[in-house]
Amino acid sequence: MPDVKFYSGDKVPLEMHKAKIVQKIELIPIEQRLKAVQEAGNNTFLLKNRDVFIDALTDSGVNAMSDQQLAAMMIADDSYAGSETFYRLESKCQELFHKKYFIPAHQGRACENILAQLYVNEGQIVPMNYHFTTTKAHIVLNGGSVEELFIDEALRVQSDYPFKGNMDIDKLRALIQEKGADKIAFVRIETGTNLIGGQPHTLENVKKVREVCDEYGLMLVMDTSLLADNLHFIKTREKACQDMSIREITKEISDQCDIMYFSARKLGCARGGGFVTDREDVYLKIRELIPLMEGFLTYGGMSVREMEAITVGLEETMDENMINQGPQFIEYMVDELTQRNIPVVTPAGGLGCHVDAMSFLEHVPQTEYPAGALASAMYLVSGVRGMERGTISEQRQENGDETLAHLELLRLALPRRVFTMSHIKYTVDRLEWLWENRKLVGGLVFEEEPSILRFFFGKLVPTTDWHTKLVQQFKKDMGDSL
Repeated sequence: MPDVKFYSGDKVPLEMHKAKIVQKIELIPIEQRLKAVQEAGNNTFLLKNRDVFIDALTDSGVNAMSDQQLAAMMIADDSYAGSETFYRLESKCQELFHKKYFIPAHQGRACENILAQLYVNEGQIVPMNYHFTTTKAHIVLNGGSVEELFIDEALRVQSDYPFKGNMDIDKLRALIQEKGADKIAFVRIETGTNLIGGQPHTLENVKKVREVCDEYGLMLVMDTSLLADNLHFIKTREKACQDMSIREITKEISDQCDIMYFSARKLGCARGGGFVTDREDVYLKIRELIPLMEGFLTYGGMSVREMEAITVGLEETMDENMINQGPQFIEYMVDELTQRNIPVVTPAGGLGCHVDAMSFLEHVPQTEYPAGALASAMYLVSGVRGMERGTISEQRQENGDETLAHLELLRLALPRRVFTMSHIKYTVDRLEWLWENRKLVGGLVFEEEPSILRFFFGKLVPTTDWHTKLVQQFKKDMGDSL
């Protein structure tokens, strides 16, 4: 982005786009929000969107498309097999990732399912820098387990370390030597680690992981769903890469990987996904499962119109003034909250602003799900829907004991090109009020608890009448304000 100076001295990010189509949103009164969050079982996933003012749940599938993406959707070829739309998307993937094969799938978790079925056997381990919820679930369902090999800095919520998503190379080598290479299904890197605040990894770290994989004959798999943010951070924070173009960094990352898979609900600002690989053996294995589980090889469960949008979206990802938008606005929000002494993950990462719920609600035991309670409270006082990224996002151990998360975070995602600065300022303002009244917020307990991925559709109830007290205080302070 151009270095724009303001007479006031303020550091404000600029939107590098203009709005041409808008969608109406509503801010319902707090009494209606109380009813809505109770009906949703204090699970923001179960809120009806009509009751949400600012939807900061996720950036998955809700990023705004560009005019060029929408235009491209009009030339889609709806042929069941051999669609020209597929060949355009395949060609773009080959151009950007320099790999021969593109295999479509309907989204990232479909890729995870196929990888786990093909490569994870009973008792095998998948080392990774940090897990993602659905990735871990697929691996466990196929008899495997996850070993997180994050660096020590990863779990320091407030830090100035720029690449907390790096994998610990010494831990990786030690694990392989202890368990044996035959016990390792593959090594996985998640670019832009979702559950610890969208924290990036370096290009150098990926190359070092590759060296270990080569040493022991292991495949390196990368989830590139959050690649756009990570490319921005490598370009701006990794000294050795500052003179490289985004295309050059993309190629260097791709060159290290045997398999890359992605959700285009994030990467490309559309809906779909798929694999890229240069290995024919991998391609042939995956190819057999696509028609069975996704669709024919030239659409893989995706709408061809979305595929045309992905092709354009991937090209737009090479534009620094596109990929810097999320990180810059997230950084602005993080800085504003930090100035108010509100605990957030630093340095600012990708995907969204992450509030440290364990520090915010230090009086709420982790067994009463502080991140979930904070998400419920935040919706109640603002109409802003965030996502719990903590213990609710884990699942219980086989003996029924709780798996306490390393971090308890309220994620406030900032979908690309969707919200304005006034929305961010409003969210900061309501979060500041909640911070000043945090002692009113209590914990939650499960009322309905699914055994797998409970954070999607489980329901919880407050441990006390803290909802009522919070509403009363809000109305006392804010009067008739919504």
